[in-house]
Amino acid sequence: MWHVYIVQCADQSLYTGIARDLDARIGQHNAGTGSAYTRSRRPVELVYSEPAEDRSAAQRREAAIKRMPVSLKRSLIQAGK
Repeated sequence: MWHVYIVQCADQSLYTGIARDLDARIGQHNAGTGSAYTRSRRPVELVYSEPAEDRSAAQRREAAIKRMPVSLKRSLIQAGK
């Protein structure tokens, strides 16, 4: 199973990605090997995740979330709590 996730960086910015193993992926982000964006914004905290049926579905949902304004992303995060 794949997951679409949002992490909040130390500077309060949001990063959206996909992963099969969320714990391992968050660990990569916090180790500085997850992505160039989060490397200089550590530590990151997982604030939202949702399952996806397969990689393709996860990538489509990731793209949709990335197109959202920050206010909608924050609403999505609040709704998921």
